[in-house]
Amino acid sequence: MKTLEEKHAYGLKVFGEIMGEEKAAGLRAASESSGFGADISRLAVNYAFADVWGDDKLERKQRSLVTLGILIASRQTLELKNHVRIAVRNGLSARELEGVLIQALPYVGFPAIASATTAVLETLRELGIDTTTRTSEERGLL
Repeated sequence: MKTLEEKHAYGLKVFGEIMGEEKAAGLRAASESSGFGADISRLAVNYAFADVWGDDKLERKQRSLVTLGILIASRQTLELKNHVRIAVRNGLSARELEGVLIQALPYVGFPAIASATTAVLETLRELGIDTTTRTSEERGLL
């Protein structure tokens, strides 16, 4: 069994692999501080990244698919953007991301998919993957 320090280091390693070292440095600083939110950061590192993202029951690409579906269904567009970035790092293509939206559509409805599509497109633009597709809002549909 890992010590709490080993678990924390492993969680930061996993986070760095899926989000990049710059963001990992920020999370490390937050989780090792004594300021507001430090406990939440430590819980995220130790549970979400060491225990959940760090286990071997699913490949990271599979984890991304599951997580995207959950975030779409719960309309968590800010967190969805983070996980689109992670999904791309984990090997999902723009076409596969569109497939996730289509797969979720009959279960969550058009309004949820419209919001999710905007979040996905904005993130793909930010990453330089799709810079031409316009959102429903930009096309005057919403």
